[in-house]
Amino acid sequence: MSEESRSSTTRVFIALAPPDEAKDELARELRPAYEAYPRMRWNRIEDWHITLAFLGELPHSAVPLLRAPLAELAAARGPVRLALRGGGHFDERVFWTGIDGDLEGLHRLTEEVRAVVKECGIDFPDRPLRPHLTLARTRRDDAASAVAAAAGLAAFSGRVWRAERLHLVGSDFGRGPGPIRYRDIEAWPFDGGGHGGA
Repeated sequence: MSEESRSSTTRVFIALAPPDEAKDELARELRPAYEAYPRMRWNRIEDWHITLAFLGELPHSAVPLLRAPLAELAAARGPVRLALRGGGHFDERVFWTGIDGDLEGLHRLTEEVRAVVKECGIDFPDRPLRPHLTLARTRRDDAASAVAAAAGLAAFSGRVWRAERLHLVGSDFGRGPGPIRYRDIEAWPFDGGGHGGA
């Protein structure tokens, strides 16, 4: 992709984020892995998130279309109660922790979010939700690290927390050696009482 087309698009996804207490708890659990696997590309703790819908590269002009419908969706829902649990990997490359708690509510929220995106006329890869929080990626010559780190996290069982906000997130391209950086474009509180598993 050319620099010109990059500057006219934003990589966008819709996500939930754990509260600081849950992130701190997991970060403490990960200390041995940080020391044992320094070559892995670790995500910044402030960027940890649970992706509900990855929209890919969108023109800047498409992003405002999502704001009002997502705000309305969040306002009608209650928080979802979740927990971080265990560890795993995708293809020996991506190290993650799993999601526990109100998974039915999480899947329902995901379906509603994706329906809103489609109603806005935005095409995106509608892959099945595999609830997880990505922690790190391995380098091509270091596949064993993700497998070992996942095994070390297998017994982790984090506190239950409430996902209080729906986040519309943009990322940079992260093409250098460091991790991809994320930023909230906007976030909306879950204000409804009845159907979010609160």
